[in-house]
Amino acid sequence: MKNEIDLKQLKVRYGIVGRDEALDEALHTAVQVARTDLSVLIQGESGVGKEVIPRIIHDFSLRKNKRYIAINCGSIPEGTIDSELFGHEKGAFTSAIGEHEGYFGAADGGTLFLDEVGELPMSTQARLLRVLETGEYIRVGSNEPRHTNARIVAATNVDIPNAIREGRFREDLYYRLCTINIQMPPLRQRHGDAVLLFKKFAMDTAAKYNIPEPIRLTPEAETVVNNYKWPGNIRQLLNITEQLNILSQERSITPELLAKYGIVPNSDETGIAPLKAKNFGTEHRDYENEIKWLASAVMELRKEMSELTALVHAESTHEGTPHPHSLSPASPQTTALTAPGHSLHTVPSAHVQPIEEDIQTAEEIVEDENLNLFEMEKRNILKALQRAHYRRKAAAEDLGISERTLYRKIKDYGIEE
Repeated sequence: MKNEIDLKQLKVRYGIVGRDEALDEALHTAVQVARTDLSVLIQGESGVGKEVIPRIIHDFSLRKNKRYIAINCGSIPEGTIDSELFGHEKGAFTSAIGEHEGYFGAADGGTLFLDEVGELPMSTQARLLRVLETGEYIRVGSNEPRHTNARIVAATNVDIPNAIREGRFREDLYYRLCTINIQMPPLRQRHGDAVLLFKKFAMDTAAKYNIPEPIRLTPEAETVVNNYKWPGNIRQLLNITEQLNILSQERSITPELLAKYGIVPNSDETGIAPLKAKNFGTEHRDYENEIKWLASAVMELRKEMSELTALVHAESTHEGTPHPHSLSPASPQTTALTAPGHSLHTVPSAHVQPIEEDIQTAEEIVEDENLNLFEMEKRNILKALQRAHYRRKAAAEDLGISERTLYRKIKDYGIEE
């Protein structure tokens, strides 16, 4: 009974809503391991609320009166991450006009939470491994070892075993970080918790923006919310609830209204793309799929044009016509193109020339626009930066990548900000 009461108090203290057993187990583990100095790795999908676990670990530890520092490893550019984590000496690089303590120095005696640790470069992973093994680190531009007593808690949504196989994450670092492993369950596995969270977010949003009446779900809508897969987890649910609370004229949310926001049973679509386009006038398209489709269509068109040209050439040769690329007026009908991926059929020859012109136009468009993945990605990055007024964090969120990844792509493409 004592554990149940403590768990309820814990949830109230940290604003945690849910009755799922896997969630309760994660919270129990966090409290139990808090009074040790063991390193902890929190794993779970993006948006499941992993950030609450290190806060609990710190607050229930003997370090609770020391500093707690949380950093997002994916948001720090690769070129500066070593300096940010371990500090640097004056003159270590061009902009190092003074000494910098670094997070490991600042968190000495306290707790350092490394979110998105799976995004760390391999060279930084080697430095982190040394800290975990010996407590020592070296500032950038220095040869003098320093010591830190920071307790490390890390989190990732990366499939670490797969990253190890692909050579993107050190196996020895994984075992050092994963002394204690805490798994945060995805929202789709927390039966009934989605509705409870929806109600909480609806009330929170109403209070925050002075909305007289918060939205509420009909019984049918509750079934939809419970059965939806929530690929974006709690973060997606919060986003949808806030938008419904602010934008919906109806206070009673029905399945039909949820469907307009992409929330339908047995679907794992986020609903974000149509929502942005509809409500905010921001075009959000799946360019990569469009490119793949267009490339496939053009290749199919070229293939069928080659077949058509060969056929026309054969007929022209048979009738004594010297021009291999024009249709013989004497031919009553010939083979023409249908939509990409369909078979050939026969139509009157008068219709073939316009189709050939259309195909040429499509090829010219592809050549003029340079629709390859690299050019389109560069264009998307530029547009995202412009929409975000060149704020990298906002642009990265719009693109669905980490800020560090965006920084690297900006350098790779030579984009001037």
